[in-house]
Amino acid sequence: MRKIMGRILAIDFGTKRCGLAVTDPLQIIASGMATQRTHDMLPFLKEYFGKETVDCVVVGKPLQMDGSDSESAVHVEKFISLLAKNFPTLPIKRIDERLTSRMAQAAMLEMGLKKMDRQKKGNVDQISAVLILQTYLENKF
Repeated sequence: MRKIMGRILAIDFGTKRCGLAVTDPLQIIASGMATQRTHDMLPFLKEYFGKETVDCVVVGKPLQMDGSDSESAVHVEKFISLLAKNFPTLPIKRIDERLTSRMAQAAMLEMGLKKMDRQKKGNVDQISAVLILQTYLENKF
């Protein structure tokens, strides 16, 4: 019998909004959870962590194709510092998020979403968070 663990939460950070994805309690399946305005993230996470056990948070690491930090890396680092300050016992992991937006667009096309739905940035953010979480799950063992 498998032991029930806490969930793993992934964040595709953006300066305006963040895509969120979460695992099931067995940490097997990554599912889209929400798109949240960035300035509402801390209250949202405090409420969520109050209801659910979360073992760790995975945050996308924005890199250029050559492996150097992208322009948005400074914003992500500030957010991670804020997370660490507010949730000091919660492990924070980083996953390369290169190409997740492009892969999210392709996934939505494959799912047959209408053009209008594919253009909603919130949908892309949430699917990008799922891809970040799936990458973490595939590489954590």
